[in-house]
Amino acid sequence: MSIDLKQELKSKQNQNVSEYINKVLRLIEKEEINEAEAAWITKETVDGFREHVNPGFLEYRKTVTEGGQFAAVEWSDNGSCFKDVNGKEYIDCLGGFGIYNVGHRNPKVVKAVTDQLKRQALHSQDLLDPLRAMLAKILADITPGDLKYAFFTNSGTESVEAALKLAKMYSERTTFISTTRAFHGKSLGSLSGTAKGMFRKPFLPLIPGFRHVPFGDIDMMRKTFEVCAAVGEDVAAVLLEPIQGEGGIILPPEGYLKQVRELCDQYGSLLIFDEVQTGMGRTGKMFAAELYEVVPDIICLAKAFGGGVMPAGAVVATENVFKSWFDNPFMHTTTFGGNPLACAAAIATIGVLIEEKLPERAAEVGAYFLAELKKAVKGHEDKVQEIRGQGLMIGIEFHQDEIGYEVSKGMFDRGILVAGTLINSKTIRIEPALTISYEEVNKVVNTLKEVLEHING
Repeated sequence: MSIDLKQELKSKQNQNVSEYINKVLRLIEKEEINEAEAAWITKETVDGFREHVNPGFLEYRKTVTEGGQFAAVEWSDNGSCFKDVNGKEYIDCLGGFGIYNVGHRNPKVVKAVTDQLKRQALHSQDLLDPLRAMLAKILADITPGDLKYAFFTNSGTESVEAALKLAKMYSERTTFISTTRAFHGKSLGSLSGTAKGMFRKPFLPLIPGFRHVPFGDIDMMRKTFEVCAAVGEDVAAVLLEPIQGEGGIILPPEGYLKQVRELCDQYGSLLIFDEVQTGMGRTGKMFAAELYEVVPDIICLAKAFGGGVMPAGAVVATENVFKSWFDNPFMHTTTFGGNPLACAAAIATIGVLIEEKLPERAAEVGAYFLAELKKAVKGHEDKVQEIRGQGLMIGIEFHQDEIGYEVSKGMFDRGILVAGTLINSKTIRIEPALTISYEEVNKVVNTLKEVLEHING
C-alpha cells in the first residue's frame, strides 16, 4: 500500500472517529433523549462491551438478553435512584457497592466539584495545594482517637496498598494477618490480603508474608501471633474489615475487635481497619471503629469518600506510624490522589454527612429496614437462611445461589437494584443511599415479599 493511500485511509478514519465523538458529546449534552437515541445508545453499549471492553461482563448483567437485543443501560441518577436510557427508574440498593452514601449526585457535592472546576481541575504537583491540607485537617478532627496524618488515593485498593507500605516502613516487619472471606482489593498487595481463591489463584505467588485466619476466631488469631513470634516472623499488622462487606455482610462476634486490638498492642503490631465499605456513615456511625469502640493505627477509606461524584480515597494514621514517611515524602506518591476536584468532593461529602446527621439516620432507617425485611421473609424459611446487618449495610443470605440470583433478577425487573457479594448470589447486599426514604424502604420490602412468593424454593 502506498504512503499516499495510507494517509488517505488514516485521514478518513480520523474523520469517522471525530464524527462519532461529536455524536456522543451531543448526547451527553442533552437533558432528555428520544426513543431512537436510546436504542442507538443501547446497541453501541452492548456492541462496545462485546468488542472492546470485555464480553464477559455481558454474561453477568441481569438484563442482557442473548444477542443483546435488550439490555438495561443506565443513563441518569438522582437521590436514591437511577434511570436507564428508556426512562425506567430503579431504587438503587446496591449503591455502587457503597458509593452513594449521600445519594446520587448530591447537589452540595456536585456544587463543590463544579465550583472547583471553574478555578482549577488538577494541581501542578509541585506547589502546595490547599484543599489537600484542609481535607487532612478535617479527617484528623473526625476520625477516632489520635489518627492525624492523611495520604490521599483514588480507590479502595490504593488505600490498602498505602496502608501496607506504611506498616512495613514503620516496623520493617513483613508479616501480615488477614482473615477468611476478607476483601481488600485486587491490586497485588491488597489481593494478598483478600481471601477469595478465584481472584488469587491466577496471580500466585502474591506478596509473601500474608497469613489468613478465620474471621471472628480470636483463638486462632492469638495462636497465629504466637507462632509468628516464635519463628521470628513478627507481625507487622492485622488487616481487617470491621464488618465484612464482600464476604457476605459478616458482623464480628461481640468483643472480637477489642481483643484483636489487645493482641496487636501485646505484640507491637499495628491494626489496620479497612473501612472502604463501612466508612462514611454506612453502619450508623461515621466509622465502624466508633461502633465497636476500637481505635486502629491506620484506617483506609474510599468508595463513599468522594460523595458518589469523584473517585477518592484516603489512608489516615497516627503520627507515630505516619512519621516514617516524614524524611522522604516521595516514598509513596500518586499523581491524581488528593487532586483538587476529589478533595472538594470529599470535603462537601463530610459536610453533608455531619449537617444532615446521615450516620444517625443510617442507624435509625437501617434498624427499621432490617426489622421489616425479617417480617417479609416469614414463611419463606426454605429459601431465606438469614438476614443480618448493621445500619444500612444489610445482607440477605439464601440457602442456594440460584435462589439469590432469581430474587435479584425478580427485584430488578420490578425496579429495585440489589446484587450478590464477590460474584456470589447466595448473599445479596442492600446498601442504599443513607438518604433513602421510608416510602422507598417499604417498596423494597414489599417487592422482596412479592418476588419470594413467585420463586420455588
